[in-house]
Amino acid sequence: MAKPAYIELLAPARDADIAIAAIDHGADAVYMGASHHGARADATNTLDDVRHACDYAHQFGARIYATVNTLVYDDELKEVEHLVHDLYHIGVDALIVQDMALLRLDLPPIALHASTQCDLRSPEKARFLEALGFSQLVMARELTLDEIAAIRRVTTVPLEAFVHGALCVSYSGRCAISQVLKGRSANRGECAQLCRLPYDLVDGKGHVIVEGKHLLSLRDMARHDQLEQMMTAGVSSFKIEGRLKDVGYVKNVVAYYRRAIDQIINRYPDRYRRASFGKEEFTFEPALEKSFNRGFTHYFLDDRRPHDGTSMASIDTPKSQGEPLGKVTRCSGNTLTINTRAALANGDGLSYYDAQGVFTGARVNRAVGSGTVLLRERAAIPRGTFIYRTADKAFNDLLAKSSASRTIAVNAELRYTGGMLSLTLDDERGNRVTHTLECDLQAATKPQNDRQIAELGKLGGTIYRLDEVQVPGDIFIPASLLARLRRETVDLLDRNHRITRHVDKRRPEDRSFPCPTNHLEPADNVANSLAERIYRDHGVIDIAPALETGAPVTATTPLMHTRYCIRRQLGACLKGKNATRLPRDLYLKTGTTLLRITCDCKNCEMLLTHAK
Repeated sequence: MAKPAYIELLAPARDADIAIAAIDHGADAVYMGASHHGARADATNTLDDVRHACDYAHQFGARIYATVNTLVYDDELKEVEHLVHDLYHIGVDALIVQDMALLRLDLPPIALHASTQCDLRSPEKARFLEALGFSQLVMARELTLDEIAAIRRVTTVPLEAFVHGALCVSYSGRCAISQVLKGRSANRGECAQLCRLPYDLVDGKGHVIVEGKHLLSLRDMARHDQLEQMMTAGVSSFKIEGRLKDVGYVKNVVAYYRRAIDQIINRYPDRYRRASFGKEEFTFEPALEKSFNRGFTHYFLDDRRPHDGTSMASIDTPKSQGEPLGKVTRCSGNTLTINTRAALANGDGLSYYDAQGVFTGARVNRAVGSGTVLLRERAAIPRGTFIYRTADKAFNDLLAKSSASRTIAVNAELRYTGGMLSLTLDDERGNRVTHTLECDLQAATKPQNDRQIAELGKLGGTIYRLDEVQVPGDIFIPASLLARLRRETVDLLDRNHRITRHVDKRRPEDRSFPCPTNHLEPADNVANSLAERIYRDHGVIDIAPALETGAPVTATTPLMHTRYCIRRQLGACLKGKNATRLPRDLYLKTGTTLLRITCDCKNCEMLLTHAK
């Protein structure tokens, strides 16, 4: 029988406090930025902050992955090399990287994970990345279950897939629109998020077909109801997007997926194991719709079928849609009544689409009855308008406090033999220690079991909870002596775990393995001479440098390369019967910028280029 697969819930963290919150709420691993060269320029952390997160996570067998996943220029290679040594020495478990140069830097034996920006979409690319020495492969968000399964069949290292959060419309690592139009490279952590802007859709003569819609803005991914299918396909690491999200978002989403994943693991204990240790208890009921979301989609996991009959895109607004409540039954002055069973509260934020199609907000001043609230401002919201709750005051107040605890189960055996009092502790992580004190104890005049168990169970201030326990109830042990023995044995247990904790090491590179292509385009992101040398060592002949190095941009240079298609979104796929609903030549326009839409129907993909 095959060994059970270790299933990892991987959470984002903007800083150490959010990393710790993610661990408390059930994350098996956390990814966070270091001081530089992470793909979120606004989510950097000092080495001391990363060390603090590592120390906390490692208690539970959880891991911290540092994102060093930007392109690196030649004059930055030594700086990155020093950073990696620092990260290794403070306990970081792995690096998430994009630039191949890191494979040949003088690095410590730290595990390397291939970032989603490595654009992993095929079994051939997966085999190549594994041969390069990556210990975990982050697959493109656009893959279907069948495509994931095909990659699993040819690889042996863990496969990581996004399961929740905001979606980039372009294949990650292959989006140049921010670099070309704004001088801000997404591959350097400075994405200007031009995909969230409103655009006009125009034809070849400049006639406006669709005006002011967010045609490139996708809904948020939510695959909570497809976790088992993803595990069956071969996914073992489930990644939540959101290194810029606040702590409430991380708490809620991590807790929700923790419960969902645990249900599957508990149902199939011979197939799956949790990748870290501990048991979580929450003070709230996790609910995905209560955190920031633009509406949800499975994206391409089910091929191209939207999971609930809705679109993949959120073309009316890039803002959070929040929690659907119900329709307006009455609105007069500042009194609003909604057909909903949800409990509304003072301070809730409500939103709706007004008569012009603009997503508009309103704040609850006071909840006065079932579905009825007094708004802070007068409003004229037509009957039948659908209302969303974009801020749940009561829920957010719960998340603003300490909202979870995570503990490690420990068994205790207390013995007294020949003048020696010993305590043995063994925990669910596999640690076992015994600590002994020499003392002269007497037989008890009455049973001591309950008192001794209660004293051993005083584990507040530690990460442990007492599970099974054996005590010599016929011996009288002073409380002070028993407390000392408990404290010192717990310290010994902590020390033993730090010493014996398993740490993944860097996998070797197979220098004889050929790259699946001998030609690299600018979108393959070769930004330094060392990365170029690596590709040439693996058989690549023709290498075009990354746009970030100053390579020229032409009318055929892809600014976005997407699996999402605007024509399909608008019901006019060129391979369908309604193709003529839209002209063949289409452009996106924002301000003075004009982007040409090219449909690659053979591969069912879309390209955006600069129409000068």
